[in-house]
Amino acid sequence: MESSQYIGPYYLPLTNGSLVDKVTPDMAHLIHPYWNKFPPVEPYMTKLIGTWLAVTGILSFVGNGLVVYIFSTTKALRTPANLLVLNLAISDFGMMATNVPMMALNLFFETWILGPFMCDMYAMLGSVFGANSIWSMSMIALDRYEVIVKGVSGRPMTIKLAVIKIVMIWTMATFWTIAPMMGWSRYVPEGNLTSCGLDYLEQDWNPKSYLIFYTIFVYLLPLFVICYSYWFIIAAVAAHEKAMREQAKKMNVKSLRSQEDTDKSAEGKLAKIALVNISLWFFAWTPYGILNFLGFFGSDILTPTLTIWGAVFAKAGSSYNPIVYGISHPKYRIALKEKCPCCVCGSTEEPKASDATSQATNAETPA
Repeated sequence: MESSQYIGPYYLPLTNGSLVDKVTPDMAHLIHPYWNKFPPVEPYMTKLIGTWLAVTGILSFVGNGLVVYIFSTTKALRTPANLLVLNLAISDFGMMATNVPMMALNLFFETWILGPFMCDMYAMLGSVFGANSIWSMSMIALDRYEVIVKGVSGRPMTIKLAVIKIVMIWTMATFWTIAPMMGWSRYVPEGNLTSCGLDYLEQDWNPKSYLIFYTIFVYLLPLFVICYSYWFIIAAVAAHEKAMREQAKKMNVKSLRSQEDTDKSAEGKLAKIALVNISLWFFAWTPYGILNFLGFFGSDILTPTLTIWGAVFAKAGSSYNPIVYGISHPKYRIALKEKCPCCVCGSTEEPKASDATSQATNAETPA
């Protein structure tokens, strides 16, 4: 393939070669002309990207594997709501188990060498697991909303309801994943041409319309559900804590927490854990979404290095969830310490409700 440099609407020869020079013949028809104007990515950058990917891949593989094992083998964690957490861990595990090895191999050869079919499979698997993750987080946020905001009037999570939600999540993710295989947009090599994703550089209405609807249903809509849920969760928790402090002050005691209040506080902690996970997911995938829309609007600021780092950070998001749960989830930490003591640092003991209640009782009892 001829090496070229982009100047205005023309492509002129590059003296040091082009990024597309290493593209295999069977992939040439999928390469957008935009990438012709860039020289090859520096070898040190390829090694840096590969190292980062390997580290996050190992963390995700081990961390999510532990989450799946602990949640599926610990009776105390086998609750209907935790089925959504388990689904999230399976999705994150799948992202790294399927995408990282292929991308690492192509980084070694500095271009996509696995052919068009595996390019489609790589992008499909990344899309289905990414969509599954954010919608799982949305359902987790809604469950926290039902428990904390609505309380006894909320719809309780049952195994049947959790399974229905999981089936809906996978169905939705599968639809948006196979659409490009059916002719609505397509999957192509991106960045430094060592990974594959949506064709966001093509200016035809077909790929543009897919990117618009995909962004709405796989990014913006679940993000709205998450923000809506946590807006009211934070408001409810803040109002409850304020009321407790004011009442304790009136009664001249340190705490008024009963068993019910302690349970509510525990639910609040779980909500905070979920919020941290969602925030990390948002910061991991938002840069990649921005890069997609820069291509959508025909921006010239996209470079191979910039776009490939966007993809790498997006995939790295799947390694954060098990770390957050390992640090913060009380029952998970207890189970993890029993099954894998070397994976837990610090104490796993929780404050007992009786201790908090006795503070108020003792304060109210005359000396």
